[in-house]
Amino acid sequence: MKKLKQLLLFTACVFLTSLGYFLYIFPNRPEDSEHETFLREMGEVFGTFGVWALVIIYGRTLVKLAIGQGGLAQRLVPDEVDVSAIFPFKTLLNVLNRTHVFVGVAAIAVILLHIAMVGLHADILFFPAVLALVLWQGVFGFFLTWRFSPQELKKAAYVVHAQFLTGIMIGIFSLFGHLLLDD
Repeated sequence: MKKLKQLLLFTACVFLTSLGYFLYIFPNRPEDSEHETFLREMGEVFGTFGVWALVIIYGRTLVKLAIGQGGLAQRLVPDEVDVSAIFPFKTLLNVLNRTHVFVGVAAIAVILLHIAMVGLHADILFFPAVLALVLWQGVFGFFLTWRFSPQELKKAAYVVHAQFLTGIMIGIFSLFGHLLLDD
């Protein structure tokens, strides 16, 4: 339960800090001059695909926690309950494990397309932070799958790439950033 408390505390701290920045910048937020262009509308479509790709990627983590895989999962799921024996969970996790790399690459691609078509809005700190976190996850995920990576690099990349904290920050920063732009 200690790790869960730390995760919830981290989430609360990131949320409250982001809320503070949101409230600080909201009255003086930059004007979004372009509305309803074809390129921007296509960028919004790519943004929707990016959200769904991230839901699939982080949904995999939640499924792993639900069936008791990982250190945190042993604390969340009682020993008497063996959800991993339930066929749909095993099948779902198997599919998610096999497609994780492809969905991750697709997520990075569509998020970058979304940013390119809609604009980075670098004056709002949420967006460069999300871009950096997405690229961070992609680079370390690449080192995990690249067959020429030394074992030491793979171990370090796994520790960095497998952080659920990065996904929490991506979600919170994206939410508040888009709230600043949407009227």
